[in-house]
Amino acid sequence: NEGNEYFKEKDYSKAVLSYTEGLKKQCGDAELGAVLFTNRAAAHAHLGNYRSALNDAIQARKLKPTHLKAIVRGALCHLELKNFSEAIEWCEEGLQIDPREKKLLEVRAKADKLKVNVLAASRACCADPRVALSCPERNIKVVLEPSNEEEEVSDGLAEMSLDGFHPGNAMGAKVHLDTDGNLSWPVLFLYPEHEQTDFVAAFHENTRFIDHLMVMFAELPPWDVERKYLPGNLELYFEDEERAEMYEVNPEHTLLQMLQHRRYFVKAGTPTVLAFAKRSPFSKKYFSGKKVHRL
Repeated sequence: NEGNEYFKEKDYSKAVLSYTEGLKKQCGDAELGAVLFTNRAAAHAHLGNYRSALNDAIQARKLKPTHLKAIVRGALCHLELKNFSEAIEWCEEGLQIDPREKKLLEVRAKADKLKVNVLAASRACCADPRVALSCPERNIKVVLEPSNEEEEVSDGLAEMSLDGFHPGNAMGAKVHLDTDGNLSWPVLFLYPEHEQTDFVAAFHENTRFIDHLMVMFAELPPWDVERKYLPGNLELYFEDEERAEMYEVNPEHTLLQMLQHRRYFVKAGTPTVLAFAKRSPFSKKYFSGKKVHRL
């Protein structure tokens, strides 16, 4: 009851704590346990903790497999996590219990559409149709560029002038599969401080970022008048625009390791990474207002 009151007040963090305290009591009532897990899942979802919310929905179903609210919550979480096949599966299971459940019908329709879009995006960016099948096997998430209605470009990237550059048509480069079954991607490097870019037409998935940086910055670029952009003085990040969060990328890691990150989504067939000079005043300003996940 305390958790429900916090939930009504939209104090979701305290609601999570209250539901957790209730679960710790281990009352032995499966139905009450399912309700507590489902309610905590809803609170987690409001906080954007979709993985934790999904785990709670799974636990609720273990206690009560027919708990429709838990199924709806789990389907919504899968949708947010872009697990479209799993979202459809949860919807189908819920609709067997109640074929008229409106929310499940809506989620299934949306997941169906987005699943088709993802496959279309994967195929569209590939010179070889086998690549479309290789991406899911590698746990690489390829999505369409978001429409204005679905997602706005982050302020930081929107301010950059790329001289009409669009990664989808840069030099006609596309991801391709070699004879050994490895992928090479066109990769865009952005330098927000100077509104500059570098484009690598064929970045092998098992090549480290530092290897490319050593070549790209073997000589200082003319725009680096302060001589800050040295391979060992660079920090790499990718931006999760949906959550306004930044993730640091280890230069010793390969491209594939970045692409397999749970929050990395390839857009327009071109992976993008942002580079900053270490401890620069510009990067501190750029990161302000964003949650930064550092190594």
